Amino acid sequence: MAIILHVDDSSFSRLQIGKVLKNGGHEIIPADNGKSALELLRTTTPDLIISDILMPDMDGITFLEILRNRGNTIPIIMVTADVQKDTETICLALGASALFNKPPNGDDLLAAIVQALGKGV
Repeated sequence: MAIILHVDDSSFSRLQIGKVLKNGGHEIIPADNGKSALELLRTTTPDLIISDILMPDMDGITFLEILRNRGNTIPIIMVTADVQKDTETICLALGASALFNKPPNGDDLLAAIVQALGKGV
């Protein structure tokens, strides 16, 4: 089991991905944008982060960039409704473990979590 910070402005996506994560035995900490996620990271240290890209207040790429500039190495998986090759290249260059189109396949997402954590969770 992993503690996963799930950052997404869509309550539907949080619910949908949350079901996959709970069925995989993970604990979920929800956040509705990158700004609120940064606030949560002041008081909690998740094992992994799943973040949407297109969000108000602070998008996922800015969130990822801030994390990496602060030296934060928590594995992060990005999800988006609009995957363009440039977006994928940017996310991977910033250290994202994986990038999925919304909605991600549950089995593929759980496998990416295991791979990002480097262990069987």
